[in-house]
Amino acid sequence: MGNMTTKRPRKTPKQILNWFEIPVLDIKRAVSFFNYVYGMKMEITELPEYAMAPFPESTGVGGALVRGQGCVPSESGALLYLNATENMDIMLTRVKEAGGRVIMGKTEIAGDSGFFSLFVDTEGNRLALHSNQ
Repeated sequence: MGNMTTKRPRKTPKQILNWFEIPVLDIKRAVSFFNYVYGMKMEITELPEYAMAPFPESTGVGGALVRGQGCVPSESGALLYLNATENMDIMLTRVKEAGGRVIMGKTEIAGDSGFFSLFVDTEGNRLALHSNQ
């Protein structure tokens, strides 16, 4: 283990997170789920042992749905907060209609931090939605 008290100044990144991957078992089912919830069209790149469907991104953090070795959906572990781009109640209705499960409805966060909700997607991943209103 190195010396943790080096004198060199460190450059702090503006943003810690720059890419995320949501593991899936059935890439087509997962893409259909997120396309429905967000009203978008994700494209799948599929290889024999691996498949990926990137989320649309113009600035900021990018991410994708990923199927392949080691990609195991989970209701435990790190929690990813996705942007509730529309009315959160409408998005939670879409989650249910698309085969997901809402495990915590729209909940206010203390202060001026907005609202969040928790859901499980069709693949078994526990995820969150966040909005300022």
